[in-house]
Amino acid sequence: MTPDTNKALVRHFMERAFNEGDLTIVDAALTQDGIDHQEPLGANFATHLKAVITMLRSAFPDLHFEIHDMLAEGELVAFRSTMTGTHRGPFQGLAPTGKSISVAHMHFVRVVAGKTSDLWHVWDTAGLMRQLGTAAAPQPQAV
Repeated sequence: MTPDTNKALVRHFMERAFNEGDLTIVDAALTQDGIDHQEPLGANFATHLKAVITMLRSAFPDLHFEIHDMLAEGELVAFRSTMTGTHRGPFQGLAPTGKSISVAHMHFVRVVAGKTSDLWHVWDTAGLMRQLGTAAAPQPQAV
């Protein structure tokens, strides 16, 4: 697989899984022994990812990831994205607020033989919670 092919696979996955809510792509796109490095060792990657997609799309039915930058070298694909949506369903115990959100994300994905084997992912959860009104905005520090 070439870096460009790997980028196309990752882009296609994000479109179908997160933007369209098509969970069938998850089993087709992940290796059997794949690892989400943010989850406890031994967690089932596909099961966890389906639960995350379902939870996000239930809370934000118009969920959309826009990929801004994508780089690839060898088996690794890195991309920066923004998740947007409108809070119309429960999210982590928070009743729907009707508020629009825009949240920065960074992803690193390892693609082996055309399938995702590893995921490293960070997102601005504090910023999301501020946008939903559950956390105070940071205050400037006096120097």
